Amino acid sequence: MLEDKNQERTSLEKLGEFGLIEHLTKNFELKQASSMIGIGDDAAVMDHNGKKTVISTDMLVEGVHFDLSYMPLKHLGYKSVMVNLSDIYAMNAMATQVTISLAISNRFPLEALEEFYEGVALACKLYNVDLVGGDTTSSTRGMIISVTAIGIADENEIVYRSGSKPNDLLVVTGDIGGAYLGLQVLEREKEVFKVNPNNQPDLEPYSYIVERQLKPEARKDVIELLQKLEVQPTSMIDISDGLSSEVMHLCKHSDLGCNVFEDKIPLDPTVIAASEEFKMDSTMIALSGGEDYELLFTIDQSDFPKIKANPNLTVIGHMTEKSEGVHLITRAETKIPITAQGWNSFNK
Repeated sequence: MLEDKNQERTSLEKLGEFGLIEHLTKNFELKQASSMIGIGDDAAVMDHNGKKTVISTDMLVEGVHFDLSYMPLKHLGYKSVMVNLSDIYAMNAMATQVTISLAISNRFPLEALEEFYEGVALACKLYNVDLVGGDTTSSTRGMIISVTAIGIADENEIVYRSGSKPNDLLVVTGDIGGAYLGLQVLEREKEVFKVNPNNQPDLEPYSYIVERQLKPEARKDVIELLQKLEVQPTSMIDISDGLSSEVMHLCKHSDLGCNVFEDKIPLDPTVIAASEEFKMDSTMIALSGGEDYELLFTIDQSDFPKIKANPNLTVIGHMTEKSEGVHLITRAETKIPITAQGWNSFNK
């Protein structure tokens, strides 16, 4: 929950906008050589010495993207940074700076925002990015978060959603489906708590998938790994809206078709067990769930020997001519057309 009844609350009104920003960001130090001026002026100043700059922005809205009845504010701060860094890594770039803007209602005391910024600070520290700006304003209802991430790469290193060729291999990092199932567990326990507030949920059996939902990790390590392996993806995207949606994006932008093999999709044993418990199909969850923030990319077949023994990377299919369409090859070896069924915030 947001507050401890015994904890004293500090009204944001006392601090004012500039006092609040100064208070929340006073302990953020600039680590990146490219960060010349951070928070405190009209704009941040960065110098990337001729490298290309990549920028991505995401919004998170209370009641649409997160529920504070089970999302700790520290986790929310961390996740807000992660979802943006993931977009930078999906360009094969390294993230260097973030800005964070908040719209908050008067139900949030200073202590709640301090928790949020603890999560932001941890993300910045672990991923070596600088917080260089942002904004705060009031909201009539709830909390709205907007994060912009900035990254750099040499021009010849940047990877787009386009660029794939027929017969390129389709590769996914880690495992998928866990974040969606973690959300199902949290929603279920929330309903149980409403009926019986004295009932304390036992989330230990679901710890992996709950963490996948509450505290995802962007795959900076994979970008570093690919550089060490000397593998340059031909196209890339992060898995935020479900595997099927992201496969469709790569196909659309590269003007190609694709075959994805059901038996190759990496699923954690916890995901399989939870799928059975919720009477859901684990393949459909992987295709449509979203929020895993893994990377999906294509490579030339000649690079396969470089990645084949790596536990972080799984080949799940290959690109085809556009005329062949986009298909899932099931375990029974039937071809099913893939449609983009990923998460859509505009659905009621």
